[in-house]
Order: sequence, then structure tokens, then C-alpha cells
Amino acid sequence: MKIAIVGYRMEKKFSEGIVNDEDSELINYLSGKGLNVEAAIWNDKDVDWKKFDVAVIKAPWDYHNHLNEFLTWLDHIDQLGVKVLNPVDIIRWNSDKHYLKDILEKGLQVIPAQYLEKGAIFSEHFFDDFKTDKLVVKPCVSAGAQNTITVNRSNFADKLIEINQLVKEQDYMVQPFVEEIKNGEWSFLFFNGKYSHCVLKKPKEGDFRVQHYHGGSISYPTPDPLHIEQAGVFLKNLPLPTLYARVDGVIIHNSFHLMELELIEPFLFLNSNENLLENYYQALKALIF
Repeated sequence: MKIAIVGYRMEKKFSEGIVNDEDSELINYLSGKGLNVEAAIWNDKDVDWKKFDVAVIKAPWDYHNHLNEFLTWLDHIDQLGVKVLNPVDIIRWNSDKHYLKDILEKGLQVIPAQYLEKGAIFSEHFFDDFKTDKLVVKPCVSAGAQNTITVNRSNFADKLIEINQLVKEQDYMVQPFVEEIKNGEWSFLFFNGKYSHCVLKKPKEGDFRVQHYHGGSISYPTPDPLHIEQAGVFLKNLPLPTLYARVDGVIIHNSFHLMELELIEPFLFLNSNENLLENYYQALKALIF
């Protein structure tokens, strides 16, 4: 059985600040376990995808900038009979942040959101709808806080032109700004539905973005078992099992609230830890054999 570990053409802006080459470490570990694994770039025209039995969608970190091409490629390798992990239907659903509406409608704990469809006009009513003085506006297809804007009542007029210009290009999502993000965003990692580990990502002083390339910091606290359980609930509502899932959110009044469900290309924070690599290996083995 030949397995592709799928990545992207390296760009410094996505990898800057990451100490470990997680993909290489994972490939080396899986190879050491006897699996026939090979790195492959998803949009490399020279790759013969027919030679693979399994394609693990590991780090296509530029997919959001080429979404139609990416989804077409996924359908192509799926039609070739390659087993795709995570499943194509899951990835397609997760690629657009309208998926949060589906989760919210199930009554789960999610930061509320409304949507600005392409070409719509941003207005002040969102402040009243969410009973807040500060909002976050982000693209429905994006990653790494790309084109994410915070706006409050006092600077609304200054931000209006910028936001409306962005909405001319694609759909956007509007959410209340959650002050708890200043305490950090929790990421719970699950492999084949089983909890593995977690990290806490904190923004730098004066910022709200937790990504490392925006100056965010990372720690590895021991989470409350209650929050692990609450994070796991989001996976139980998926129609198909997933090899990997990163459940990102904040703690509000001692309860975990979802911000993002990362099912396409999350950094997994494996950090050369053999126990975590083993968790991944066991999950992969269970899904392909």
C-alpha cells in the first residue's frame, strides 16, 4: 500500500516561526513503522496519483487561495479510487465557513455568526444583533487570519469602505469579538475521533490573532477533562470518521465554545513527541487496514 502525505509548495509566510518540519517528522515516523509513505504536492502536475492507494491531506496550506482547483483535484483523485483522508465530502464541507451555521443549528456551543454574501453591504445592525460593540469580519474561505478585520462602533465609518470592498470579492462571516480570546485559543487534537493532546495559543499584546506568524505564543497546559469532552462532541456529529481533527475554541464561563473545526490542513503540534506520533499512526492504521 502506497500512501501520499499531501502538502503544498512551500511559502515562508505559512511556515515562518515553526521550529519542527512536522511533515518530514511524520513521514519518517510512519516509514519507521513500515508504511510506504511519500511526500507529494497537491498541485504538482508531475505527480502520478494513480500510484497511490491513500492520500492523506496533511498540509495543503495554500488551498484557500486556489479553492476550486483544490476541490477539483480532490474529486479527481477520489475518482481514481484513491482513499482520501480526511474524506472528500468532509473537506468540501469544511472548506467554507458556512459549515459553522450547520453546527450552530445542531444546538452546539459555537461562537454565533451571520453571513455577508458576495456583493452584500456591511452595516451597523450586526452590533445590535450580537449585542456587542466590537465585531470580527472574516472571509468564508480563508486560513491563518487572512483578511480578517476587527471593527467597533467608533471606527465603523473608517472600516466600512474596506470591508465592503472585500465583500465584493467573496462571502464573509461576521461574529461578535470574543474577549476571551485574549486568554488564548485552545486547540484539541483528535485522531480517528480519539483525543490525543492540546495546545493553548495566545495572541501577542495588543493583537487578537493567535497564529505564530502573527506573533502568537504556544504552550501545552493540561486541559480540564470537561473541556476535552465538550470539544469531542463536535466530532460525534460528523457523518464520517476523520483521521485528524483540530477543534479550536475559547473557554467562556468554564465552557468550551467552538471557533473553528479544522479538518483540512491543521498544524498538529506533534513536536517530535513519539507518543503523539504513535497516536497518529494508530489512527491511520485503523482507517486504512
